[in-house]
Amino acid sequence: MADVAKARTSQNGSEPSTAELVQRATEQISRLVRDELTLARAELTQKGKHAGIGLGLFGGGGALAFFGLGALVATAILLLDLVLPAWAAALIVAVACFLVAGILALVGKKQVSRAVPPMPAATVRSLRADMDTVTAAVKDRGRQ
Repeated sequence: MADVAKARTSQNGSEPSTAELVQRATEQISRLVRDELTLARAELTQKGKHAGIGLGLFGGGGALAFFGLGALVATAILLLDLVLPAWAAALIVAVACFLVAGILALVGKKQVSRAVPPMPAATVRSLRADMDTVTAAVKDRGRQ
């Protein structure tokens, strides 16, 4: 806000010259771009940390679930072995596993196709607000 008040008058108290206005605008735009890049970097770093921790925990949970699923498959084969030959029990359980895997793969593919690329939302909002402010200031300056 101090920059805006300072921009209205030059050092001698009169209207600032075009050169002064261009210099101030250049400085302010440079500072604005640097600040926006810093904000985007900080936001993406924070998101990256959360994603890395989440993926690690998800992978650990997935590994344990894989072993649990293996134990359940073995249990299902042993249960079917009580009424069928072992090879038939194993075949039935394998076909059931492949069917479930196919369904999960199709649902997963659909979800991945709906995903949007990660975007620093706060930075985008801030840039839009900055652009609106600059546009309004240019329009106001043009009316005077």
